[in-house]
Amino acid sequence: MSAHTHTRPHPAPRGGVDTRLPWWALALPTLAFVALLTLVLNPSDAHAATGEPALTHLVERAQQLIAR
Repeated sequence: MSAHTHTRPHPAPRGGVDTRLPWWALALPTLAFVALLTLVLNPSDAHAATGEPALTHLVERAQQLIAR
């Protein structure tokens, strides 16, 4: 009686996962970095929102409620 051996149809992977990234995975963070860097270097181009920001109003209201 001969022993049956199992053979692998495909060779085992050699090392790891495919690490390719789509083009936008590098392009979008780079674009955001350049945009923020441009604002830092030339802050006169950045325009503040008119009126009181809603977040500031919400934080002030929360502080008033906590202070009571």
